[in-house]
Amino acid sequence: MFRIEIEKALNTLKNGGIILYPTDTIWGLGCDATNEDAVAKINSIKGRSEDKSFIILLDADSKIKSYVTDVPDVAYDLIEYAENPLTLIFSGAKNLAKNVINKDGSVGIRIPKHDFCQQLIQRFRKPITSTSANLSGNPSPRGFDEISSEIKNQVDCIIYLEQEITTPKKPSTIIKIGSGGQFSFIRR
Repeated sequence: MFRIEIEKALNTLKNGGIILYPTDTIWGLGCDATNEDAVAKINSIKGRSEDKSFIILLDADSKIKSYVTDVPDVAYDLIEYAENPLTLIFSGAKNLAKNVINKDGSVGIRIPKHDFCQQLIQRFRKPITSTSANLSGNPSPRGFDEISSEIKNQVDCIIYLEQEITTPKKPSTIIKIGSGGQFSFIRR
């Protein structure tokens, strides 16, 4: 089942589609983070303003430099010692769809400690987006059963893993990192 779901998600991403998938935090909507049309489709599904940026997921911190111009050393320490899922906001985003990047040039990056996400991103060889699977302005779903049918009916692929988990998950901690290595918490 796991392998089938990876293949299904991989094919969807390669074809510019949108997946509804479990992560190390809450259920997310994902697409190829380098495909501007796919990113626009997620905004449309969510009814979300196009000026909002996205979090991207990578499978390893060694790949951050492919998508950010300057990675202060403290970023690697924060990732290594984080006990909970952690999103770092970096300035100087590059090699991503323009509508993934914030208007100030920043991007949020998370390295999920989650088997499905890790294997999917490794096989896809590109970052994928991760945004909560909710309509804009509504609360983030804490489990699969809280995701609206409006969202489910508009995605190209629903991943049939972890749907039975009822323990609510929380969004990641978000830390913004400055070019000099200083950092500040955005969300704890």
